[in-house]
Amino acid sequence: MVVLATKCYVEGDARQRALKSLGSLLDNTVGDLHVDYEIGVRSDEFVTVTVTGDDATAARNALRAEWGEITDHFEVGETYTGTLESWDDDGITLDAGEQIHIPASELGLGQGTPTQIRERFGLVQHLPMEFVYGDPSRLADDERDRLYEWPRGPGRVNVNSATRGEVRATVNRAGHAQDIVTVERLGLLEQSIICGEGTDPPGLLAAIGDYLPAELRAVIGDD
Repeated sequence: MVVLATKCYVEGDARQRALKSLGSLLDNTVGDLHVDYEIGVRSDEFVTVTVTGDDATAARNALRAEWGEITDHFEVGETYTGTLESWDDDGITLDAGEQIHIPASELGLGQGTPTQIRERFGLVQHLPMEFVYGDPSRLADDERDRLYEWPRGPGRVNVNSATRGEVRATVNRAGHAQDIVTVERLGLLEQSIICGEGTDPPGLLAAIGDYLPAELRAVIGDD
């Protein structure tokens, strides 16, 4: 079994849609391998995939590479993935199967408090983020590079609690399909709407906010 580093924290019909969407994504990753798989959700909301078949080892490795893995064993200096759980003046806390605190001094994302940094980079709750385990732990270099790219260009609107398909449909319903480039998947229920040239991210957020029962954060671009 692989515990994916992404959560399914919605309920009812929304959960069924999310897990159905995940099934399609898993088919894209392991569909050519000789395996069967079963999707589950742990009590802490992390998604599990139980894989059987001749190519099970290859399939598990592919899933780990695609989604990251929640583990119960950490080694100092190694990189892992957790989901954004909370933040305060002291730093941010990631859920990686256990609570991982990253002090403000180890974020490496420029000036400001963790709350200001969260606003600037549009960090929505449950966003999967890579960190290097240690005492203290810190954000991984690749994670910092990814986040620094977000304000470059026309900007973004980051969303949680919705699948990529649901976000695309919402943008279309709000009449703004022509104002975006694409919707980038960040996790199962965390997406990033990449704005087109001339699109104002806060304006797009305001336009679609009434359609999505979700947390939305605008990332102001430098174009």
